[in-house]
Amino acid sequence: MGAVSRPVLRPEDGVGDDEILRRIRAGDRTAVDDLYERFHRPAFALARRVLADDGLAEDVLQDVFLGIWRDPHAYDRARGSFSSWLLAVVHHKAVDAVRREESQRRRQGRAEDQAVLEEPVAARDVEDDAWSRIVSREVRAALGELPAAQKEALTLAYYGGYTQREVAALTGTPLGTVKTRMLAGMRRLRSELGGLGGLPEAGSPVDGTTR
Repeated sequence: MGAVSRPVLRPEDGVGDDEILRRIRAGDRTAVDDLYERFHRPAFALARRVLADDGLAEDVLQDVFLGIWRDPHAYDRARGSFSSWLLAVVHHKAVDAVRREESQRRRQGRAEDQAVLEEPVAARDVEDDAWSRIVSREVRAALGELPAAQKEALTLAYYGGYTQREVAALTGTPLGTVKTRMLAGMRRLRSELGGLGGLPEAGSPVDGTTR
């Protein structure tokens, strides 16, 4: 799959984000269209990367932007920039869609198997899903304890799958500064989480790889 180009978001873009959110909260329906026009390319690229399906990716985007219209107060400045929060929501919805698709395929497969084999398979699925949720919850909690700049960089990398160079472009921050923030944030996350699984291994985009 070829690299997907993304628009560079400049620091002043945050002002435009705030204005669009203000209009959405005031009930301006056209503001949602403006928000979609502003973010649909990086959001679609992320959803497509996770789902590998254009139709499902579009469904995820529709769900995300409709959700913002219905609950525009879901975004909190304390969580970092709006762009990083939005991409984290897209990633979460896309992963949920993958799980739903996989769950549906598993159900269809189990319907064809003998009933005696269905119960242990289902039990393993429940255990794996429970552990994944625990890890995800612990990582989100640990991210919330980081300084805002470190949290923003790691959120884009951990949930968005962006490299350091892409994070620098999205946030309008020098690459060296992004590297320093991510390294400091990762050290603190590993310290907080200890031996808990779920953090990227060495060589992943979060851990320092650039392209």
